[in-house]
Amino acid sequence: MELPRLVILISGSGSNLQAILDAIEDGTITAVPSLVVSNRQKAYGLVRAEQAGVPTAYFPFKPYRDAGKAREQYDADLAELIRPYRPDLIILAGWMHILSAAFLKHFPNKVINLHPALPGQFAGTHAIQRAYEAYQRGEIDHTGCMVHLTIPEVDAGPVIAQAEVPILPEDSLADLEARMHQTEHGLLVTAVRRVLAEH
Repeated sequence: MELPRLVILISGSGSNLQAILDAIEDGTITAVPSLVVSNRQKAYGLVRAEQAGVPTAYFPFKPYRDAGKAREQYDADLAELIRPYRPDLIILAGWMHILSAAFLKHFPNKVINLHPALPGQFAGTHAIQRAYEAYQRGEIDHTGCMVHLTIPEVDAGPVIAQAEVPILPEDSLADLEARMHQTEHGLLVTAVRRVLAEH
């Protein structure tokens, strides 16, 4: 039986990518990492992918922006780049670019996103910092992270898995970020397993 194919999109250090690669290596996730795409050339996640023998692609948005092309054109071209890899699941693991319907329509119900906030809280960028500031103001006593199905509306798709992350009185923002990332790694592996089990 052919193993499910994963395409993973990253923009940074790739620690969540590493969690997936490690889980594949130890048999926790039964799948093949077919491609890792980064929209940032210096993303360390590309190095992680290369070290694991996974094909990589660098696909920046800047040339599109500089040429005055729409985000939808970038998204459509990104879909064309990924399509030959016939992904069963596309994982947005720290991917810092909002994907429009121009991309998502090509992979219905196959794109999942990891977001460092609980459903309905802190959609969009700087979610950990915004949660930390809300805690300082006494508005929340914990935060969390979720993996959800990606839809055009930002961070609003159906939730696949979620986990609470405590905020402690003595926490610095860096402390909270470290605890969040630790939780994210386990949650992402859980969510990927859950989605693949349903395929």
